Amino acid sequence: MVSPVAALRALHHDRAPGDPLVLPGPWDAASARVFEEAGSPALATPSAGIALSLGYEDGQVPPGEMFAAIARIVRSVSVPVSADIEGGYGLPAKELVERLLETGAVGCNLEDSVRGEGGGEGGGEGVLREPAEQADFLAEVRAAAGDRLFVNARVDTFLRGVPEVAAAVERARLYVAAGADCVYPILAPPEALPALRAGIEGPLNAVAGAGGPSPQELGKLGATRITFGPGLLHRSLGALRDIAGELV
Repeated sequence: MVSPVAALRALHHDRAPGDPLVLPGPWDAASARVFEEAGSPALATPSAGIALSLGYEDGQVPPGEMFAAIARIVRSVSVPVSADIEGGYGLPAKELVERLLETGAVGCNLEDSVRGEGGGEGGGEGVLREPAEQADFLAEVRAAAGDRLFVNARVDTFLRGVPEVAAAVERARLYVAAGADCVYPILAPPEALPALRAGIEGPLNAVAGAGGPSPQELGKLGATRITFGPGLLHRSLGALRDIAGELV
């Protein structure tokens, strides 16, 4: 029997152009079940979505509450779950890995900038970490996790106002060398994806946003994996507002 982490890892490889791995982002157990029932082979939680569902600003969820929320999502579905654990909450790599594995998640996002107020998926103030420092941390995570976690290394250059593709590629290469399974240059413009694809070895994560290219179009540009941040929750809230408006 294939383990969940092996299944998640396999889903990222041998993808045809235009057929990227699409990973919806559940924010609670109910949304996770909906995505699984629709046929999603795996899920990827968004920290911003979970924060909103718990009544926090993104980046302000206490680690214990975040891990508990991830555990509820994992427990509610049978498909592999990867979890956005922001920058690791300041935890040592070994403790971070063990606490994440206790939730049942088999993958994680780790970002390479330090957040300020409101510095989550959508922007806000934040400072990029030194790439060598982040690579060392990722190597520690890999050493602690072995093959038990699929590590998606977020590259925050575009998010933090550094638009040059070369800067993202430089960081991505360091992170892959440190043991990352996938890299995620968040908010990279679609037109940058071919150059990112050419410069980075291994799976490449892109974010799909409302009004932007479809997941399939992003795949044709070079993305291997598509995630949505808190976008699916915001779309759901928009539908809920419409329903509420009919009732009130």
